[in-house]
Amino acid sequence: MKKLLLFFTCSLFVIPCSFADDCLSHKVSPNVEVARPEWTKQVVQPVEPMDALHGQVAATFEEEYNLSVATEPMETGYCVVLRSVRASVGYTDFLVKIDASHMPDSCEYDMTLEHEHEHIVAHVAALDGEYGNIQKSIETAANGIMPIFVKSLDGVDAALDKMQGDLQNNPDIILMKQKLDVQQEIGNKKVDERDDGIRINSCK
Repeated sequence: MKKLLLFFTCSLFVIPCSFADDCLSHKVSPNVEVARPEWTKQVVQPVEPMDALHGQVAATFEEEYNLSVATEPMETGYCVVLRSVRASVGYTDFLVKIDASHMPDSCEYDMTLEHEHEHIVAHVAALDGEYGNIQKSIETAANGIMPIFVKSLDGVDAALDKMQGDLQNNPDIILMKQKLDVQQEIGNKKVDERDDGIRINSCK
């Protein structure tokens, strides 16, 4: 998902290397702000039968980058320079599914809900633990975005699209998400190892 702070009708022209090289003098270290969205939890009971032992949690993860640029005029066009990145990285929603055979407020329902809440805690803890690395990775990726030369302001939108793509496909950003996935998997595995059905079996 992307939101761009400057919008223009665009067509990026083929640029001679000398013009692109001239833009390097305008390179700055962009200001980077990283925030995490507020998350919500919803509990549902699907009609279809499911794993009555643990239920299930579906996590919605948001990764959004808002780019702000400046256009520096040159004799033959403009240099589009990345000035700042406002990023939102984190969970927006947790959907807890509990088998319909468990009546609300029953022991089985409450024990399943308790277990799934621990999975949510594991997700959030993994994110908390990786947030320093997330900040650093986004800063490194943003600092690697070079200015782009365009012949006219009609090319700014395409330049922004390229910067957005370069940022999201940066190896540091990809590795950042892989590390988070690993920590999530470790945390969720520990939750299941602590409770292999003991809580729900105690209801019998």
